[in-house]
Amino acid sequence: MNAFPKFYGKVPVGTKGQIVIPAEARKIMDIKPGDNVIIISGPPHHKRAISIFPEDEFNKFLKFFDHMASLKDRISKQK
Repeated sequence: MNAFPKFYGKVPVGTKGQIVIPAEARKIMDIKPGDNVIIISGPPHHKRAISIFPEDEFNKFLKFFDHMASLKDRISKQK
């Protein structure tokens, strides 16, 4: 797997603020019409950067961190 981000192309922002996710990105990320995506801003020093995640993948990501927080709690209680 490549350690660098994949470039999928350049898309214009429409007058209503809409963008089209390139077909290759939709295929690889399994994004279909009607799916929800999560849009997150970049770090503070990159205020104009965004990341887009399919909602189901983002939910898996959140569950992972919930699990890690619960492990942290269990470890701290053993001290």
